[in-house]
Amino acid sequence: MTLPLTALLLQTGVYANSAAAQQSAHYSAATMGMFILIIVIGVLGYIVQARLQSVFRKYSRVPFPGGLTGAEVAEKMLRDHGIHNVRVTHVAGQLTDHFNPRTMTVNLSDSVYSSNSVAAAAVAAHECGHAVQHAEGYGPLVLRSRLVPVVSFSSQMATWVILIGLGILATTQNELLCWIGVGMIAMSALFSIVTLPVEYNASARALAWLESSGTIAGAQVGQAREALGWAARTYLVAALSAIASLLYYVFLILGRRE
Repeated sequence: MTLPLTALLLQTGVYANSAAAQQSAHYSAATMGMFILIIVIGVLGYIVQARLQSVFRKYSRVPFPGGLTGAEVAEKMLRDHGIHNVRVTHVAGQLTDHFNPRTMTVNLSDSVYSSNSVAAAAVAAHECGHAVQHAEGYGPLVLRSRLVPVVSFSSQMATWVILIGLGILATTQNELLCWIGVGMIAMSALFSIVTLPVEYNASARALAWLESSGTIAGAQVGQAREALGWAARTYLVAALSAIASLLYYVFLILGRRE
């Protein structure tokens, strides 16, 4: 038995509305799930950062064999790798250590530069690991350096672009600006992902040199490895957070379609 045309149209409309509602609910649930995931990763990041601070304080009290300061360890590692165009300098703050390829400097913080602890040696060697990467043209470091200006711009503008795009989407159903914003966030996520091999490789280079050069030995090797391991985990959490944020905005935009 066939349904009258009017009844058939009504039934089709009900089915379509039901499907749309289910799809909308699916994206809303997914968006909420991603929001919760971001919070969980944020808490995890806090725990990792707190643990890093604790480990660094612990090994900052362990004297470095031979009494070398962080600055002296850095200079020794650079010389051993034949790098003579990089200066070791001092910067304010704690755990603000970094290698700057533009100024060709290894910048060591207050708690590293003049400290003769195992923690200071590990951090100084890690930053010199980046200098060695730069000298050898290490691929991920080169890519990260090229992404810096793009990410610097996109990280400042992405949220605003998406917010404006969502406003346009609500009135015109035009998603273009939203997806441009997502693309900008994706660049930040890519930067965080590329950073992982850069940081882990720098730590591996640091530990290999510290041990092979006889700069540290025995228990100090494990202590340096633990300190650098927790430092690397902060970058892992940052990468997970960037990916979760990207997925959150994707589901948010898809949900607004309904």
